[in-house]
Amino acid sequence: MSGSNSRRPPLVADKRPSKSKKTSATRKTTGSRRKAAPARRRSRNPLVWLVSGVFRLFWGIGWRVTALVALAVAGAVLFYAATLPPVGNLLDARARGSVTLLDRDGQVFAWRGEQFGGQITADTVSPHLKNAVVATEDKRFYGHFGLSPRGIASAVRINLSEGRGPLSGHGGSTITQQTAKLLCLGTEYDPASGMSEAEFEADCRRSTLTRKLKEAVYAMAMELRYSKDDILTIYLNRAYLGAGARGFEAAAQRYFGRSANELLPAEAAMLAGLLVAPTRYAPTANLQRSQDRANLIVGLMEEQGYLTAAQAADARQNPARLSAAAEARAGGYFADWVMDAGPSFLTDETTEDVIIRTTLDQKIQQSAEDALQWVFENKVREGSEAQAAIVIMSADGAVRAMVGGRKFRGVAGQFNRAIQAKRQTGSSFKPFVYGAALDLGYSPNDTVIDEPYCLDVPGSGRWCPSNYDNTFAGRVTLTDALARSLNIPAVKVFERVGREAVVNIATDFGIESDMAVGPALALGTSESTLLEMTGAYAGILNGGSSVEPYGLVELTLKGDSDPLLTQEGGIGERVISPQAAQQLVYMMSQVIERGTGTRAQLPGRPAAGKSGTTQAARDAWFIGFTADYVTGVWMGYDDNTPLTGVTGGGLPAEIWKETMVRVHEGLPVRPLPMIAPEPPRQVSTERSQRNQRSRSGESAVDRVILNVLNELFGRR
Repeated sequence: MSGSNSRRPPLVADKRPSKSKKTSATRKTTGSRRKAAPARRRSRNPLVWLVSGVFRLFWGIGWRVTALVALAVAGAVLFYAATLPPVGNLLDARARGSVTLLDRDGQVFAWRGEQFGGQITADTVSPHLKNAVVATEDKRFYGHFGLSPRGIASAVRINLSEGRGPLSGHGGSTITQQTAKLLCLGTEYDPASGMSEAEFEADCRRSTLTRKLKEAVYAMAMELRYSKDDILTIYLNRAYLGAGARGFEAAAQRYFGRSANELLPAEAAMLAGLLVAPTRYAPTANLQRSQDRANLIVGLMEEQGYLTAAQAADARQNPARLSAAAEARAGGYFADWVMDAGPSFLTDETTEDVIIRTTLDQKIQQSAEDALQWVFENKVREGSEAQAAIVIMSADGAVRAMVGGRKFRGVAGQFNRAIQAKRQTGSSFKPFVYGAALDLGYSPNDTVIDEPYCLDVPGSGRWCPSNYDNTFAGRVTLTDALARSLNIPAVKVFERVGREAVVNIATDFGIESDMAVGPALALGTSESTLLEMTGAYAGILNGGSSVEPYGLVELTLKGDSDPLLTQEGGIGERVISPQAAQQLVYMMSQVIERGTGTRAQLPGRPAAGKSGTTQAARDAWFIGFTADYVTGVWMGYDDNTPLTGVTGGGLPAEIWKETMVRVHEGLPVRPLPMIAPEPPRQVSTERSQRNQRSRSGESAVDRVILNVLNELFGRR
């Protein structure tokens, strides 16, 4: 057969190595590996081995510690989040209340305490305000979880580069962290702690590492518990913005006279700029500085897309300005006085919101301030440190204006020369001397001799008063003596009517200062305040009744309709008769018409008053009145330095005139309540004979006494 010789080879598997050979080979290979391993361990670097071991050790400890810390932080965050109250409970946490002062027309003119304008929310405020705050304080506010690592790192870098500690200066805090500070990490102020509210807040804002850690935990808890707008709402309501304003609503009302939901971009930028330093940048302290700061905020808002270029340019060209009431700061001294006059638990220390209606007239207040400024700018040498004070009141004692000094910075507690400075009154005291004489029945036309005159004063020796010009006028009427401010006639009248009588009348008219009962008292050596003296002159104008100057009309708790305190007038008991008061008004009118006060004459309007200059011209006064208002002016130096070339009939009279001209603008002219005396009449011979016969029955002692009194007093 073909192909029989070509058999296929049998299918035979390849020979496998014997098991013994395989095992031998395997062992040989394994043995060789076992022999090589010790060689590799011996060749490894010991330093690498050490570092590797330490790393494994610390890694093993580190991740466990980190996990524990994370759990602790998470637990603290959850705990704080669970204990946080509703947002509405965190918007107003003032320990002190506020006092809002209204003028006689019901308009707000001053605030005291901490003003809270009312609750606002991030949804209801002006979007410009919301954007300004975010752009200024925390541009990543809506993207972080309460902390900003980038911001913290940047703040630490800046602090170190400026040579401060890492936690000193820039804090890198988010709005959430700042809100946590405002909340004092949930700790409320306790008056029983022994700390003042200011001390408590300062303690809350300490920048220590422990405090920062607690703040971070609390901030994350707030982020967990509240929405972003809730946190911003708390911040907008609690932030302090200067001038006693707590929250942006109060600040908007105080500085601009409008609500926070109506703010324009420039106004919003100015308020946001206060957050960094409320006292320094408050527009009532320095408007230009506040406007410059606002321009920076406008730039940030433009840079972050919150304002268009046109809006930013408009905000820069039309910077925010204070409202009329805030700009004028009218009644600053007056407000201090009213606060001191009320009960402290309802004024300085109130825990309630209080509204006080007062007697202040803002137009009159502005008139007084303008008049004082005009005289010092136009009549006083530049750089003079002389001071002045003005008080204006109605005849019943209602104070309409008060200027306690030339410069008032809009903060409480300034030295008020109208009520705190006790100064010698000089000849402005003389109306009380002549008022006592008139009340005893003397007439303005009775006469007294102005001549050399001396008295022996026990304990002081011989005292001889002199007139300002060192001359003598001879026989003069009481009216002339007052008009010309003659000293010797005033002392003679003082001695004639009795020192105690004059002291009693001055005291009853409201002069509360101690008066040394000596002959020099007639010339005004006693001390008094401008408010007391002006109130005493008001008593002369109102017909001879005492006056208690007052400024508080009504005190009411906010929200209540019934007042807690009311004041309807300051007129008290009668001091001198109406006839004597009206005669005295006539005598004082002659001071302005033809005496030492001619520079106080008001065009077309009758007025009465009296000048006063103390020894060495340390004090100069002019106090007077029309039928409508009483105004007192004092001028001098705080350190008692003598004035140069100034008397009461000079600059004080001019300040008085400038004030009264402005105050009476638009008011109808009214006559003074005065009685002009009949002119002196010559007594007929027949009447003289009858008088002589009637005197013939008098005793010799009576005639001697009468002759002595006539010789002393010069009365005919």
